[in-house]
Amino acid sequence: MRMAELSERSGVPAATIKYYLREQLLQPGRRVSATQADYDDGHLRRLRLVRALIQVGRIPVAAARDVIAAIGDDSLDHHMRLGAAVWSLPHGPEPDQDDTAADTAHRTAGDLMERLGWDFGRQAGAESPAYRMLVAAIATMVRLGYPCDVEQLLPYARSAGELAVADLDLVERYEDEEAQVEAAVACTVLYEPVLLSLRRLAEAEESYRRFG
Repeated sequence: MRMAELSERSGVPAATIKYYLREQLLQPGRRVSATQADYDDGHLRRLRLVRALIQVGRIPVAAARDVIAAIGDDSLDHHMRLGAAVWSLPHGPEPDQDDTAADTAHRTAGDLMERLGWDFGRQAGAESPAYRMLVAAIATMVRLGYPCDVEQLLPYARSAGELAVADLDLVERYEDEEAQVEAAVACTVLYEPVLLSLRRLAEAEESYRRFG
């Protein structure tokens, strides 16, 4: 398909597509003349991902470019490629190493990984942005005096494990590896507000059952 059809089918203006091409967020089309290129369904799929990152996730272009680069790194095996792409997404605050609560939080996070049997979580440890975000969150709760020991965190972690199965079941519906990595990144961005909404709705429902 040509640029005009790609724009029509994706709902992205041609000027925006050209911008994405310049910023290396979208792979170039197959050149058919000096001024025209041909695009395929892979470009449509990538445009959906870029829109999820930039328009929904509000991710800066430079950060989105890092995510796209990780998706295209075929030197990695499938697991590491998935991880690199998701790790390239912006994460929450980093733990403050000078904060005494961070030491407690590190121990709690490590103990939690061990209780869950999450070997990769233990091995990746501080190299994982998500692990560091967890440590920062636990440290905040420690400082403010809210419950956050392993026993209190286990139900949340086990629920997250069930969600991970659902996530990857969804990702595996895509046929090729690059499409699966793209889907993993897009679903991480798109489903997080869904999860937040559902949690709040579930809390309201449980409150109604108990107190309403």
